[in-house]
Amino acid sequence: MKNIVAGREPVTATEFIELALGIDLELFTGSATESPLERAARLDVAHEVLADLRESDPETAAYAASLLRTLPLKTRGSNGRRRTVRRPAKVAGVAASAVAA
Repeated sequence: MKNIVAGREPVTATEFIELALGIDLELFTGSATESPLERAARLDVAHEVLADLRESDPETAAYAASLLRTLPLKTRGSNGRRRTVRRPAKVAGVAASAVAA
């Protein structure tokens, strides 16, 4: 059985949600590559849309508000440089433990 929303066939779950609710999820969740200026502009628009949604569709507004509280996955630090994870140095005289199967 095919799921068709508003005459369109969604391919992914995200597309299904966007078509069913009529909102753009990225407007509320953001992108990992957006700049601080882009984020501020996106949040301004998202808050205006959310205010309209609260009047017309409180359930969708609650869902959109929960999306605003999520954070996109960031691959770069606040200074624009890629974050690296450093492992602690091995202490001399301490052998690494291994788990045998």
